[in-house]
Amino acid sequence: MKKAFVWIGLIVLIVIILFITMKSPKASGNVNKNVVRKERPQVKVDAYVVKPVLLINEISVSGSLLASEEVDLKNEVAGRVVDLNLPEGKSVKKGTLLVKLFDDDLQATLKKLESQLDVQEKIYQRQTELYKVNGISENDYEQTCLAVNTLKSDIDEQKALIRKTEVVAPFDGVIGLRNVSTGAFVASSTLLATIRTEDKIKLDFYVPEKYSSGVRQGMKVRFSLSNSDILYDATVFATEMGINDATRNLKVRAIVDSRSADLVPGSFADVKLRLGENANALMIPTQAIVPQEESKSVILARKGRAHFAVVNTGIRESSAIEITRGLQPGDTVITSGILFLKEGSKLAYSSVTDSIR
Repeated sequence: MKKAFVWIGLIVLIVIILFITMKSPKASGNVNKNVVRKERPQVKVDAYVVKPVLLINEISVSGSLLASEEVDLKNEVAGRVVDLNLPEGKSVKKGTLLVKLFDDDLQATLKKLESQLDVQEKIYQRQTELYKVNGISENDYEQTCLAVNTLKSDIDEQKALIRKTEVVAPFDGVIGLRNVSTGAFVASSTLLATIRTEDKIKLDFYVPEKYSSGVRQGMKVRFSLSNSDILYDATVFATEMGINDATRNLKVRAIVDSRSADLVPGSFADVKLRLGENANALMIPTQAIVPQEESKSVILARKGRAHFAVVNTGIRESSAIEITRGLQPGDTVITSGILFLKEGSKLAYSSVTDSIR
């Protein structure tokens, strides 16, 4: 009898377990359905409405000022300075004698040659009259003519040697600091002083290769000095004939149009070069760009949902970047929360603007 009750209890327990097992999938299915029906909470994002704006393609490069003409004054031969005319910081005219070296020996030789020439020319005049009446041979006459021409050549050579003892101003300019004094013995090519023009200032700067095609003769540039925010004007008048192999830059030279006492040769210049402008450029905030392995994308708002679009970029500024392909005016670009969005995600906005801050 006891065994019968035990078997009945086991059967009831099995039936209960089977009943629970059959009911549990339905219950779990209902739970899953409720989970599916419950959508993920939406992330609020910021958006920017694309519109055409004026974009000025301007780059900043380094440059330096230099005098229109500048020369290191040096002597050609060694000698002792006997006359010095180097007024520091003063203007001198072209051809002014600045430095004179000792040349008494050369002057003495010149006088000797000139005396010999004077005598030889008188002989030549007498022999010319004799030659006309066949008073001398043609050979004697030609030898006298040769002697006269030889003495003239020797005198020209001596005068050239004397000129080498003189240093004259090659152009109108201002003398810099002198490095010698009267009585000093100077070797060949000793730096005596510098002379530079003061009426014109040149500006040299270097443009990266990618922008070199935009540089042309006659274009205007603006620059400022390291110690001032004042902008000065200059005009490009020449460039190098090729790109530098080491730096991949193009050297450009401009004439400074502005006049100021602050424009000193050798000064550093921050050059602003305007290569062009686009009145209908499409600019978006830089944070809207989604970088990928081989391209760049942005997230657009299409019918309230996120849509990824591949774009091409152009000029980059501090807070904005130009889109050259892939966007149209009026498109809405997502600028925040882009890491949480997927294709087709439903969008909720915290702000929508048409200005780039």
